[in-house]
Amino acid sequence: MKILVGVKRVIDYEVKIRVKADESGVETSNVKMSMNPFDEIAVEEAIRLKEAGHATEIIAVSMGEAKAQETLRTALAMGADRAIHITSDAELQPLAVAKLFRALIEREEADLVLLGKQAIDDDNNQTPQMLAGLLSWPQGTFASRLELNDSTLAVTREVDGGLETLDLDLPAVVSVDLRLNEPRYPTLPNIMKAKKKPLEPLDPEELKVDIAPRLKTIKVTAPPKRKAGIKLETAAELVERLHNEARVI
Repeated sequence: MKILVGVKRVIDYEVKIRVKADESGVETSNVKMSMNPFDEIAVEEAIRLKEAGHATEIIAVSMGEAKAQETLRTALAMGADRAIHITSDAELQPLAVAKLFRALIEREEADLVLLGKQAIDDDNNQTPQMLAGLLSWPQGTFASRLELNDSTLAVTREVDGGLETLDLDLPAVVSVDLRLNEPRYPTLPNIMKAKKKPLEPLDPEELKVDIAPRLKTIKVTAPPKRKAGIKLETAAELVERLHNEARVI
């Protein structure tokens, strides 16, 4: 079984986001970048499936500017076999990403696609669902447990009422959630080995995919600062303020 895993280069989750002065987006210059945390979980799960003897090859895929190759090298150091970088300096929106994935999946004849449920930079949570729709493949979203049985995949996901398990026929698209696993840290020997693993650059035109954006960002603004809290002496004072100022009781 061949597994394709998507990885995205995003601003590190510990970095405080700053909006550009012209409000056209967020500041990324001289900012620490890393692999999207949900994608790390997807890579780890692919590696575990291979270690269990279910997979023969893991292909890590990233899209975007040249620096995305750093993220792919991290995936290779974790245990992916090879990587593909679809190079583009243009804004890649979810539909364009899904179309690029579809073209790549058809070329590579992948049996399973693992993606993070969302990227922490745009929080769209759209690409996995769009990709499954374009491929007409079964999909399992927000997976917290995966169990492979011959040609079917049992996907356990968290829902409002508890847990739900879906049995998917392969090939399938699965988006993973935080509780699926704990990603491993790449060891120094594996980081060195990753430098020699194949990393193939591809142009969107080679895949014959139109990546023109369908949406336009008008303005990006920071959320309003929260007002400082106050300490009240008595419960009666709290009730009075909730009634007369906040007007919630």
